[in-house]
Amino acid sequence: MFRIGHGYDVHKLVEGRKLILGGVEIPHVTGLLGHSDADVLVHAIMDAMLGALAMGDIGHLFPDNNDSFKDADSMKLMAEVCRRIRAEGWEIGNIDATVIAQAPKLAPHILKMRENIAKFCNCDVSQISVKATTEEHLGFTGEKLGMSAHAVALMYRK
Repeated sequence: MFRIGHGYDVHKLVEGRKLILGGVEIPHVTGLLGHSDADVLVHAIMDAMLGALAMGDIGHLFPDNNDSFKDADSMKLMAEVCRRIRAEGWEIGNIDATVIAQAPKLAPHILKMRENIAKFCNCDVSQISVKATTEEHLGFTGEKLGMSAHAVALMYRK
């Protein structure tokens, strides 16, 4: 049995925050604002996996009004999502994700993001695809006001 889920997330860029994507701290003048570390890529991936299995979303599992998740490491939250998924008998077939950001250039960091995600999801890096694109200076991402990410996850029952 197979299931497919889609995830989307968006966060505002602000000064004074670290930019963390796929568990990688990327040098940049701004970072993503959020209750946790605001890793927009990992948030979209978690929602894709949870959505595929009708297990809610990260807002339900890790609410932003719960101080225990303040500044949380999204990679650890993703490991918890994977633990819950496996407890229900599901595995990751593959994940395909896209980060939408005008700056900085993400290509030099993509492989490390994929490796981090694979490690925390306990799967092979070949099952994780991460891409980055700009929106040609259009919209809030093009104006460098924020970043967004889309992810699709194929899940299968063992």
